[in-house]
Amino acid sequence: MQPLKDIVIVGGGTAGWMTAAALSKMLKGQYNIRLVESDQIATIGVGEATIPMINLFNRMLELDEDDFMRQTQGTFKLGIEFVNWGRIGDRYLHGFGVIGQDGWTVDFYQHWLKQYLAGKAAELDHYSINNVAAMHNKFLRARPDLGNSPLSQIVHAYQFDASLYAKFLRNFSEARGVRRIEGKITEVRQRDADGHVTAVVLEDGTQVAGDLFIDCSGFRALLIDAVNTPFEDWSHWLPCDTAIAVPCANAPELTPYTRATAHGAGWQWRIPLQHRIGNGHVFSSKFMSADEAQSILMNNLDGEALAEPRTIRFRTGKRSKAWNRNVVSIGLSCGFIEPLESTSIHLIQMAIAHLITYFPAGGFEQADIRQYNRVMDEEYRWARDFVILHYKATERNDTRFWNYCREMEVPEDLQHRIDLFRSHGRVFRDGLELFTKHNWLQVLHGQRIRPRAAHPLVDLTGEQQISGFLHEVESVIRNCVNAMPTQAAFIAANCAAPIHKNQA
Repeated sequence: MQPLKDIVIVGGGTAGWMTAAALSKMLKGQYNIRLVESDQIATIGVGEATIPMINLFNRMLELDEDDFMRQTQGTFKLGIEFVNWGRIGDRYLHGFGVIGQDGWTVDFYQHWLKQYLAGKAAELDHYSINNVAAMHNKFLRARPDLGNSPLSQIVHAYQFDASLYAKFLRNFSEARGVRRIEGKITEVRQRDADGHVTAVVLEDGTQVAGDLFIDCSGFRALLIDAVNTPFEDWSHWLPCDTAIAVPCANAPELTPYTRATAHGAGWQWRIPLQHRIGNGHVFSSKFMSADEAQSILMNNLDGEALAEPRTIRFRTGKRSKAWNRNVVSIGLSCGFIEPLESTSIHLIQMAIAHLITYFPAGGFEQADIRQYNRVMDEEYRWARDFVILHYKATERNDTRFWNYCREMEVPEDLQHRIDLFRSHGRVFRDGLELFTKHNWLQVLHGQRIRPRAAHPLVDLTGEQQISGFLHEVESVIRNCVNAMPTQAAFIAANCAAPIHKNQA
């Protein structure tokens, strides 16, 4: 068995350069890593919002957070605001932090639920410091030195310019020995005996040979298609298939959250960065024309559009195998759910992490490949079901799109979660899945699914005691948020990007 030494990454963008950065850091210069990309091929580059797991990736790379924020025009993200999802006019926050303070026989939210169903408790948002801070445009990094204070429980992610992020990671990777090769691939060469990829050929005839090939070529899926990997279509659950994206000028206040506003056949994202706002309209072409979708987007911007709108077509689903033969697909080449809960960059991150865990020797053991595919199937399924919930759990009946979503059959595991919550407000985390009980709770409640009753053991605690505790938690969080700086002030003091002439 010859040892594996040559790694070829096909495609740049977020997926390619995240992969290159992680491997160049973890493999300590002992492998030859090359990345092939073409300046002629534009990257998608609209996924500018993340979830908190990216902090693990940044810590693994040993990045300085303030420098990272300056170089990517980044802002902090405490959660996502959902507008018009359960009903037109509804608003709720899906914050990243915990809800309340546990310490009784059953979870805090069960005690809140009993009071809420009786009309005696505030909305769920009031019991999370992430949510209250977001509502007031405040931000502070978590203070673990403060023990049990809500200030120790702040959980954040980022919003950044995807093209600047790729550039930042490219500089990081090349400084650690990754070699970038410019060129457009015209041929994928494979070994007759087993179909393994042996080389990619560029327009000028250059051959780039390797042992392990990582497909980060986006929706083109150059390598994973070449090794005949079927695609599992999920569009019957996630019917949106088009996005129109456009940046616009910044609004007066810098909000520490992403906004997702539901429209007639999809939804609009709003992602505030230091230098601009990223916007896009995700919609189903079966239920809305592109002209109507673009009109809705352009009429709902905070400021002047800074570029021409760009249309991106996509299909929701994933490859039946993320790893096939000697090809590992990462990012859009592997699958795409849609950008609603900012899972795309997370799925890139998890693909890289699992690849490192099951990193192959030269012989490519099938047991390693099977396990990698099994865990990646779980990662995609967990994210898929959480996103489907937002469409299924709605009371909207104003358009054909929402009628379809409300009435569609959903995966059995998701239906079980909905039924379980409807009975006594029970939520659970499936093994090591991305989304926690706090995440499921906020979306289930925010989308107007109401339990018939709280957990029966809540009755072991007196109503007056519960009421007093809820009031105390709400009051302590409010006082903490009052003491926090605004996000704009925090960024100005710690990680403001330089202002260029074209931004002034």
